[in-house]
Amino acid sequence: MSELKILTEHLDEPLLHEMETYERLGGYKAARKALTEMAPEEVLEQLEASGLRGRGGAGFSMGKKASFIPRGTMDKYLCCNADESEPGAFKDRLLMQRNPHLLVEGCIIGALAAGANKGFIFIRGEYEIQAKILDAAVVEAYEKGYLGKGIFGADFDLELVVHRGQGAYICGEESALLDALEGKRGNPRLKPPFPASQGLYRGPTLINNVETLCNTPAIIEKGADWFTAMGEGKSTGTKLVSVSGNVQRPGNYEIELGIKVREIVEGLAGGPPEGRKVKCFFPGGSSAPVLTADALDLPYTFEAMAEAGSMLGSGSIIVVDDSQPLVPLALRLAEFYRHESCGKCVPCREGTNWTVKMLERIDDGEATPVDLHIMSEVQENIIGNCLCVLGDSMAMPIGSMIKHFREEFETHIDEARAHRNGGAAVGEHDAGELASAVGAGPQ
Repeated sequence: MSELKILTEHLDEPLLHEMETYERLGGYKAARKALTEMAPEEVLEQLEASGLRGRGGAGFSMGKKASFIPRGTMDKYLCCNADESEPGAFKDRLLMQRNPHLLVEGCIIGALAAGANKGFIFIRGEYEIQAKILDAAVVEAYEKGYLGKGIFGADFDLELVVHRGQGAYICGEESALLDALEGKRGNPRLKPPFPASQGLYRGPTLINNVETLCNTPAIIEKGADWFTAMGEGKSTGTKLVSVSGNVQRPGNYEIELGIKVREIVEGLAGGPPEGRKVKCFFPGGSSAPVLTADALDLPYTFEAMAEAGSMLGSGSIIVVDDSQPLVPLALRLAEFYRHESCGKCVPCREGTNWTVKMLERIDDGEATPVDLHIMSEVQENIIGNCLCVLGDSMAMPIGSMIKHFREEFETHIDEARAHRNGGAAVGEHDAGELASAVGAGPQ
């Protein structure tokens, strides 16, 4: 199985991060076309017609979201979400480090479509190298006149700033990101109002992910029909997929949406180590409900993953093989979300903490099978009842693990209780590097 390289076509080109190389390979032609040959309405129409969906998690139409921005002379904002704190995700890091000007050009096009005159790239604090590279690219763009006043001689201005976060997972949530940009503690906001009508500094705001914006130059240059020719159904175009966990070739792969998950996991990523089988996998990062090995033959699309009971999310596939016990993995995952909860709403603050304690009871041999039933019900009560999706991000995968592997959880309870009561020893459960990766995220 080979990759379909669109976003990653030139990533191996030396000095791609510099303006001279990027322009030599056709960089900024799409932005020039959008500003000098097209009306803003035409740019927006092309983005809507392309069916480009958000590549950060929610999968909402990028063009549709931009169309919600009201027209008028007030300040409007474009915010690029480059926080990428989802455990298992490391695709945006690759794009920003290797091809920062693609993101800058994408910001210009996105801002034009939304009528925004001020832009921010909010990058996670741990991405120090990438932030420096982006800073340099923005400076080069200003020097060439591609940012600032009257870009390409058109009646369009855009001020663009790279803003570094402080390492909080919650700031990947769009409204918490806005609070952080305003200098406040990153807490989710109650919606409505939505950012499109009242976002940054209470102005209309378009928020998009790095990969989403990086797709816009090719769409403008080659047309919406070219983009919709790739993919399947409402999942158009290509997707940059981060594959990690128990695979032989972990890494980033650009695939056409609609190929089978098995082609990604076993083809591109080499499958589990020799002699091992896939037990389950997270199709969209650690916050996605796990799917069993039966789902490997499903097409990798937003729709298919949702119908299977999970989500494509950020496109970060974490593979778990049959050597990995799930209780310590679930515990590590719950600990991560407990630590990253902002504590603003009760279901998330108390639910994540309670889940950690219940999983510790299971691992320590203090639980009974009844506790599994209670824990499943608590996860269901968390989902949909929080200010943002952080609580759901823990509850959905934990609930799905219990649903698909209840027998393994019950066996773990019995063995741990027997060990605690002086019975036959059960070996130390260690989820190894996989559990660590789920808790720590990309480094």
